[in-house]
Amino acid sequence: MNTLLQDAQKLDAQKAAAHVGLVSDTIIVNGGRPLRGRIDVRGAKNLVTKAMVASLLGDTKSVLRDVPDISDVHVVSRLLEIHGVEITGSPESGILVLDPANVAIAQSAEIDALSGSSRIPILFCGPLLHRLGHAFIPDLGGCRIGDRPIDFHLDALRAFGAVVEKLPSGINITAPNGLKGANIELPYPSVGATEQVLLTGVRAQGITELKNAAIEPEIMDLIAVLQKMGAIISIEPNRVILIEGVDELKGYDHRALFDRNEAASWASAALATKGDIFCVGAKQQEMMTFLNVFRKIGGAFDIEEDGIRFYHPGGDLKPVVIETDVHPGFMTDWQQPLIVALTQAVGTSIVHETVYENRFGFTEALVDMGANIEVHKDGLEGGYRRVPRRALEQAAVITGPTKLHGGDIEVPDLRGGFSHLIAALTADGRSRVSNVGLISRGYGDFAGKLEKLGADFSFEA
Repeated sequence: MNTLLQDAQKLDAQKAAAHVGLVSDTIIVNGGRPLRGRIDVRGAKNLVTKAMVASLLGDTKSVLRDVPDISDVHVVSRLLEIHGVEITGSPESGILVLDPANVAIAQSAEIDALSGSSRIPILFCGPLLHRLGHAFIPDLGGCRIGDRPIDFHLDALRAFGAVVEKLPSGINITAPNGLKGANIELPYPSVGATEQVLLTGVRAQGITELKNAAIEPEIMDLIAVLQKMGAIISIEPNRVILIEGVDELKGYDHRALFDRNEAASWASAALATKGDIFCVGAKQQEMMTFLNVFRKIGGAFDIEEDGIRFYHPGGDLKPVVIETDVHPGFMTDWQQPLIVALTQAVGTSIVHETVYENRFGFTEALVDMGANIEVHKDGLEGGYRRVPRRALEQAAVITGPTKLHGGDIEVPDLRGGFSHLIAALTADGRSRVSNVGLISRGYGDFAGKLEKLGADFSFEA
């Protein structure tokens, strides 16, 4: 990894750690101990931050519940505040009250100071164009796992009538003639672009038809938020969403969907460490695809009224073939933590990554810790494939079981970072894991939860 990228990751991690009050960006883990206990899973990062942006569209206050205490929520809170939104409550309490009565254009320097910590600013465009007729978006941050081009977003905004001007400092967007409904077809069912169309189309004049839309549970929950605000949105067959624009929207009161990515990550940790973790708040319906694969590997789970228990029932884990895909397929966010568990399965597993092109970089650290993982940068040909092959896809071949040993690890991104943490907890011996601030972008109070589960770790001074 080049020095510039390492420095950028370290800076991102330090910023994220500071947002949630971590005492250090490095932890020491003594592994080999099963994780056992109960933890709470709050609202989904991929819904909560978008619902916060949606509050810009209302004429009255919004109330958001089950908010996780993660750095992305702190960043979006600050972005909203510099745009004039008054926020009371806190991520620590789990409730935010957002008042958009005094929305205003923010100074570009203030936006730029936060932009390296989040990719959310691009979603401010539609609401700000409706409220103020102008939006400015600086360089976008977030996890460095692929190009994530914003062309889908910009093309959608142009279709609504926005004028997009790319400048050295960022992107300036105006709507001199207002925004009007549009017919938009996405080349790929991008979650971010679907959110952009929803947040823009609800107050655009006329009807918007979005084809090849993302239909993830977090998208459905965002639609529920917008409907509470007064929007008219219908879900049609074959990934089509119809939006009838309205003149005004009010605030909402909403309890966020649980974070299925966090629940799947802790489930993978239970499997890898031969543990037993009850995720309070997890629900079956949104995790059915993951649960099927979890069971095929040899994991066990119990569905209860207040959550899901994930545990290793004993015996050998089994190899599987996984193809990541958009919902209702197997999420790309799930494969990284699960790969750690697959290093303990008897036989050869294959993971075809079809969503992001750089999501296997985290496996280098696992190999250094003793895992047998081979990454094929151009994917693998042959064999039955349910998901159509994409030009950017890669494949990882994991052969196990392999005994992991402690290592010195630098977290590269959010999901890869949690996977490294699972590996350190699974491994024999001592591991030093740095850049853990990146983990706080999507895992609320992960250190407190590790304590509850009996992990042996400490923050480095």
